Amino acid sequence: MCNNLLQYAHVYAWGREHGRKVISMRFSYKYQFFHICHTSLTGFGWYLAAKYAAALKLLPTASFKHSDCDREALEQKMLRHRHIVVSGWNVRFYDLFLKYRDDIVKLFTIDEQYTEPVRQKMRDCERQAKQTVVRLGVHIRRGDYAAWQNGRYLYDDDVYAAHINQFASWQTGKEVHVYLSTNDPAVSEAYYRQHCPDVQVHLLGGNAPEDLFMLSECDYLTGPPSTFSLVAAMYRDLPLYRMDTADATDMTAERFRKFDYWFRRIL
Repeated sequence: MCNNLLQYAHVYAWGREHGRKVISMRFSYKYQFFHICHTSLTGFGWYLAAKYAAALKLLPTASFKHSDCDREALEQKMLRHRHIVVSGWNVRFYDLFLKYRDDIVKLFTIDEQYTEPVRQKMRDCERQAKQTVVRLGVHIRRGDYAAWQNGRYLYDDDVYAAHINQFASWQTGKEVHVYLSTNDPAVSEAYYRQHCPDVQVHLLGGNAPEDLFMLSECDYLTGPPSTFSLVAAMYRDLPLYRMDTADATDMTAERFRKFDYWFRRIL
């Protein structure tokens, strides 16, 4: 979902810069959680028209499929054709994305039916807080990470717990509330409460848009390399520590970086 969001947003930003309308094919029929899904140029009819026009070669295609593609040549192709299909995960217009970031955030505002229940649950979790609350969002990524990068970022619970405790050790005089987001149904809130005794741990068990919003409402984020936590950081430019290693001592306050830093360093 978030890979598709970032891919589209790069092209959207390019279109804004060059006075072009940009239609999202993927959000026309999938991931119907965002404001963009309710806009006039986002619909299944547009998706079908573009898909089959490209397949029949009625529309040219600029394919950013390979990491070593000639981006300059592909952009020139985009400029030459008024109507063109842009595809591939490696489309990148970093500076333009950041220039139009506020508009991108508005386009991908999550629908209220997903955000309001989460907002209320988080308020309830913190209702009895006796000190200033600091929220740490922790993205525990499993599932497909068993294979991605040969399982390099498939961390055990003890690794995440160590990072939570490392973060909590700096928060003198504050009440740390940790919000867990995961695609692993075996993750246990009880485990983290036992191994992270100095924080309040919450596993809200939301779906993808709910967890994305939950993370975006935190003050700090951490997790392995993932566009999910990256997009969560995008909404409010949150400090994110990317767990590139399992060693919790690598986590320092200085290594929590804002969106624009990690955005250019997607693995």
